[in-house]
Amino acid sequence: MKEIFLHKNFEKKYKKLEEKERKRFKKRLNLFLIDEFNPLLNNHMLKGNFNSYRSLNINADLRLIFKEIQKGYLLVDIDNHNNLYK
Repeated sequence: MKEIFLHKNFEKKYKKLEEKERKRFKKRLNLFLIDEFNPLLNNHMLKGNFNSYRSLNINADLRLIFKEIQKGYLLVDIDNHNNLYK
């Protein structure tokens, strides 16, 4: 199994999430670790400034930006769609 690494920016934003958002994130992360391309996740490549990153849907508006690295996955950012893609 690949390891999960947390970027400082991700850690900072994660602390600001509501408890229900944290629970939803944990469920989606577990699903990702089992099946990273499960349709519920909408795992997709990003474009432009984020072209080496991928995005997952946590809920209707909350997104996770991550990068696949040699040892596993680097979780880079988590926030609502509008804040991430300004």
